Amino acid sequence: VQLVESGGGSVQAGGSLSLSCTASKFIDARVCMGWFRQAPGKGREAVAVIYKGDDKAWYTASVKGRFTISQDNAKNMVYLQMNNLDPEDTAMFTCAAQGRATGCGRYSWRRVADYSSWGQGTQVTVS
Repeated sequence: VQLVESGGGSVQAGGSLSLSCTASKFIDARVCMGWFRQAPGKGREAVAVIYKGDDKAWYTASVKGRFTISQDNAKNMVYLQMNNLDPEDTAMFTCAAQGRATGCGRYSWRRVADYSSWGQGTQVTVS
């Protein structure tokens, strides 16, 4: 499945941005889908994911309370609402998906290698 992101851009610290990820075809409920980011000179980091079957979401600690992941199953879309952005959030944000029988997994949702479908990414710059 192809994933296409939109919604990146530049914003001042404290501002908000909303990202969208659209899947090219119907996504089965047994899919974990979400957002990763990579800042210059750093490795790829899991930000937030959601399990399509039950809406269970996982967030990395640095974004809890500021970012919200949601989905629209009818449109095969996943969103990331980012509030109170910080310059440390500056990164290329990429949408990813993997098939999972039961949930994204408390200990496995962060594993980059487990995700089989990736978008091209959208840049988020916070100044």
